[in-house]
Formats: sequence, structure tokens, C-alpha cells
Amino acid sequence: MSQRLRLLSVLASSLLLSACVSSPKKPAPVEDRNPQPARTAAPASAPVPPAPTAPEPKPAPGAENAGKPGYYTVKPGDALIRIALDNGQSWRDVAKWNNLENPNRIEVGQVLRVVPPGVDAAAVAARPIASAPRAEARPLDAKPAAASASAASSAAVTAAKEPAVKDKDKDSAADDDTLAWGWPVANPVTAGFDEQRNKGLDFAGKPGDAVLAVADGRVVYAGSGLRGYGNLVIIKHNNTYLTAYAHNRAMLVEQDQVVRKGQRIAEMGSTESDTVKLHFEVRKLGKPVDPAKLLPAR
Repeated sequence: MSQRLRLLSVLASSLLLSACVSSPKKPAPVEDRNPQPARTAAPASAPVPPAPTAPEPKPAPGAENAGKPGYYTVKPGDALIRIALDNGQSWRDVAKWNNLENPNRIEVGQVLRVVPPGVDAAAVAARPIASAPRAEARPLDAKPAAASASAASSAAVTAAKEPAVKDKDKDSAADDDTLAWGWPVANPVTAGFDEQRNKGLDFAGKPGDAVLAVADGRVVYAGSGLRGYGNLVIIKHNNTYLTAYAHNRAMLVEQDQVVRKGQRIAEMGSTESDTVKLHFEVRKLGKPVDPAKLLPAR
């Protein structure tokens, strides 16, 4: 009996050992104490729109004519009356040739025709003056400073004796060689021509002294649109010569009026001057020249 029990015990031990070898233990589950969020696929990036391109700057009026003979490119500080004077033209003509609705509004870089349409600019050879001092622009149609009562009455008397003749399209056709010159005043010269510092002649005088046209021509400007010149009269004598009369107390002519040599056109004064004087200029194709070389001996 005991032998049988021992046999059963051995058999049971063998079975237990076999079960341990053939059935390995499963590992205990691992607990993750720092869970990470589930990863999702990154969305596709939206296309970036191209940066807007700046519009190309609009070319200034007349830019296609820049550098051509007979045209002028506007620079900072320019005024139409100065451009016209430096090219021997009437500012109204320049405004008309360039279809300027407002002659007081020109822009830097704008290219202006400064010779009449159809004229050979190379033959005319209009030359701007690079060394001319800058003039501050004023409205071209601004009224000149009021003259004194005596000046006004004098102007009325003069107008009665010398009736104005309107002729907008006619300039003196006198040839340069035959243009008859006279003196603008009988007063002494106080400052001569200097190409750098004085573009004409200065004459001393008293308020109200007569200022005379030095030759036949047409008034192309009468106003106070250039600072430094005061009340200014400009006369065009032909396609070559202009004359300018500055600092007047009173102006006795008006724009587009035809005048004759020796005609009283203004009275001496001190507008924009520290003394009473006449500043007189002669422009040949826009360039200041020494009046003393053209005026007759006296």
C-alpha cells in the first residue's frame, strides 16, 4: 500500500513539473503612467498668395520728349513764367502749346514744349539759363500791388493819350539787325551787367519816373508773379528778343497790348527792392545779354 502511494506521489510530481515547463507564465501587463496624446497627421499648409506688386509709376506728361531740342524738363522750384522767360517766350504761349489747364500747376519731371509747334527747335536754339537764380512762383494771374492814387491817375491819363491796341497773334516782325533800340529811362546806370550776379542794368530814379519801351513789341507779361522782380513788365519784340522792366510802382500797359518804342509803359518804384530803381534786362533767345551792347550811345 505504501509502495502504491509512493508511485502516485512520483507521478503527480512529474505531471506538475511537465505543466510548469510547457505552460510559460504570461508577463504582467505594463501600466503607462505618462500617456502621450495620440498623434494626428498635420494638415496640408494653405498656399501663400503672392505679395501684391506696386503699380508702375505713371510717367510725367510729355516724358517721351525729354532731352529733345525745343523741350524743357521741369525741375524743383520752377515756375512757368520763369521757364517762358528763360526760353524767350510768353508764358501764355507755353501754356497753350502744352494744353495746360492751370498754368500754376506744373509737376517736376513734366516736359514742356518751349518753341512754337512746327518750328525747327534746333534752328531756334532756345537755351535755358542754368545759372539763373531761382524765382519763387506766384499765381500767374495774381493782381499786382495797388498803385498810389497819383500813379493810378497818371495811368489813366497815359491810357487816354496812348490808346491800347489789342493784337494777340501779332509780334513785331523786325529783323534782329534792324531792330531800333532806345533807352528805358534817361536816368544814370547804377549797376552794370554781370553774368553771374546781375542779369541786366539797374537805373536810379525817383518814384513815378517814366519807364519807356526800348523798341516796338507786344506785352507778354504784366504782373508780380516772380518774387524778387516786383511789378514786372515783359515785352516781346520779335522771335529773338525780350525785354524786362522790374520794380515798377505802377504798370501802364496790360498783357497782349502792342507798344511802340518810347511809349511810357510803367512808373519807377521800389516793389521788392530796398531802393527806387529800374532793373532792366534784355533776353536773346532766353539768354540774358548785356543791354549796354545793344542800346544806342547817349
